[in-house]
Order: sequence, then structure tokens, then C-alpha cells
Amino acid sequence: MKFLSFIVSVLALIYNEVEAIKLQANVGELFTYKIEPQLFNWTHQVISQQFRYRPTLRSYPDLPSWMRYMYSHEYHAGFLYGTPPESAAGKDLSLDVVALNRQNYETRNVVVSMFVARKFPTPNVVQMKINNLNWVHLMDPGRVENLRNIFRNDLWPNSREDLSVVFMESAVNMGGRLPLRPQQREGVIVHVGSFAQFSPRLMELQEEVRPLYKLPSCTYKRTSVQKIFENVGFKLDWCAFRMVGMESPTEILFHSGKQSEQQVTEDQRQQEDRWIGIAREDVPVRNYIDEFAFAFAIPGMIFAILIGMLSAVLCFQHNKFSSNSDYPMASTVQMVQCSDTKSNQPITTLKSLKDPNFLLDNISMRSQSPNNSFYQLDCGNSSIYARPKPPPYKGGTLGRNGVDI
Repeated sequence: MKFLSFIVSVLALIYNEVEAIKLQANVGELFTYKIEPQLFNWTHQVISQQFRYRPTLRSYPDLPSWMRYMYSHEYHAGFLYGTPPESAAGKDLSLDVVALNRQNYETRNVVVSMFVARKFPTPNVVQMKINNLNWVHLMDPGRVENLRNIFRNDLWPNSREDLSVVFMESAVNMGGRLPLRPQQREGVIVHVGSFAQFSPRLMELQEEVRPLYKLPSCTYKRTSVQKIFENVGFKLDWCAFRMVGMESPTEILFHSGKQSEQQVTEDQRQQEDRWIGIAREDVPVRNYIDEFAFAFAIPGMIFAILIGMLSAVLCFQHNKFSSNSDYPMASTVQMVQCSDTKSNQPITTLKSLKDPNFLLDNISMRSQSPNNSFYQLDCGNSSIYARPKPPPYKGGTLGRNGVDI
């Protein structure tokens, strides 16, 4: 029984692992490969998102640094793409591609073998951005061929023999923004290169779009070759149109001693582009005393002015309240009406009960009759006795025996 189960497991492994696929990539040229269910002998697709793929280097968890994998929901397939650098020339790569069937959770594995062929990178490159396409649309060989025919037949006839796509990437992955509407295209960055010199028509196009380089994007701009691209379904952003190449002929570049001189100049340019740090003594020193004085002096002066203004306002209000409280006590008067005995006419006299002169005038009278609470007022030739208002009542406290303390 155990032997039978072992045989079944071995057969399952043999069935799940498909034979290795051999591919070839060239240095400096765009490599693309489509991963679809037919690669794993799956022909029936029930749902649109039924299969998922995960490619990695054999015995490693990731892909080479120059290779990228993306899944397209539009084509329901995965794509491997990238441009091999010179450091990968002459090397063999093995990729493990694991597929998952999300309907029954079945997994299958395929091994992709790849050889990177050595090739001189193209010195002359035309860089452009296509706004009305996504990155996956350039995986179509027919659309790529249409783009190449524009340059080989109209703009760059000398590149007919070796024109190739050297780079391709989504504009979003290169730092662009996603479109406002999901129905719009994200855009794709494409580079085509050749060993041939740039044609006069390309040089004229370069001078035509050179004033647009200061703008980040200019989809509204039209050029003299606009119709050539639009007739095959390409809408370019002319602000991103660049021509990068060598002025010397390709025969001299790669078949004479000037190649080494060119390499020397490139090395010098790389060294000049490197950032060199400055010495510690050359670093400017900040004066913290001035910064602290500026940071605390001005707020401190404003704070002191505000405190002074607030104190002045509070003092003024305090004096006003004090004067208003003293006014009733100082102006407390008592009106006393007197009558003249000779003329029998009433005379009204105002006397302040808190006037010290009034008290002094009546000291002798109060000393003579201490029990008498009447004060004698002088009213002309006659005098009368008047009782002042009683003092305000102040409640006392009672002791234990009921005596007021």
C-alpha cells in the first residue's frame, strides 16, 4: 500500500512539472515573454481571474534585477519583460514559474531556461512617451512592428537593418500620475535604438520639439509628423521626445581605435557626475546666540507690552470702582427744615452727618447731655434739635447665657 502511494505521488510530480522551455535574450534589447494557461496544459478557463502565476529565479525568491513581472487583467495573462545589461551577457538563467488554479487550488510548475547573448548596445536611441497605450499593449508584436515601421520607412531609414526596442516601461512606474478616469490609458515609455546615425528629418524634429522640454507634459502640441503616428494608432507626448546618441559614425565607433577613447571619455564623465562630500571645516557654522535672541527678544517685548496695557486697564477700572464706592458715603447728607421765629418762613438747611465740623460744633452739647441723642442745629436766629438717622444694624453673637457679646 505504501509503495502504491509513493508511485502515485511520483506520477503527480511528473505530471505537474512541465518540460523546461528554452529562451534567448540579447543585451540591450527588450525581452518579453507571455505566461498563459496553455503553458501549463490548462485549456479551460471558467472565470476571468482563474489563474495566478509567480515567477522566480530557480532556488531564489525573486527575479533578476533587470527583469520585471506584471499581470494584466485585460489579457488575463502574466508578462515577463526587461532589458538585459552588459553584466548579464553570456549567462544562463533558470526561472521557476508556479501557476495556481483558483477554482480547484491546483498548482503546476514550469522551468524556463534563458540564455543572455552578448551584443553591443545601440549608441543612438530615440526616447518617447505614448499616451494612448498601456505597457501591456506593447507586448503585441504587431503593434511593436508598426512602431518600428514608422522609423524605418519615414523618420529613420538608415535604421532599417538593426532598429529594435531597447526599453519599455509603464509611465506610472516611471513616476507618472494615474489618469483621473480609469478608462483612460496610463501611458508607456518606449526607447528604440540603432547603430545608424540620426536622419536629417529626425534632427529637424528634435529642433522642433526642443522648446517644449521645459514643460512636464504637452498632449495638446502637434508637430509636422503627427499624422504619421496617429495613422497607426499612436499619440505621443512631444515634451518627452528625446534623441540620445553619438555624433561619430558607427563604423568608426566600433571598428577603430576611437572606441577606447570614447570609453575613456565616458569614464571621465561618470567620475564628474559623482557626488563628492565636503570637508568638516568647510561646513558653515550656525550662530545660535543670534537665533535665540531673535526667537525670544521679539516675543518677550510683545508680551511685556501686552502686560503693561492690561495692567493699566485694570488699574483704571479699580480707581473707577473705588471712586464710585466712596461717593455715597461722602455725600450722605440730612435735610433739616428750620423756621425763623421773626419772619415765620421755613428755611431749609443741608447738613452732612459725617462732616467733621458738624461733629465738632456739637461736642459741647453732647458732653453736656450724653444721654440725649438730639443735635442742636443753628438755623439763623433760632436753633432746633434734630435726631439723625440711626446707624445700620449689625447683628451680634449670643453667648451661652444669651448675653450679647
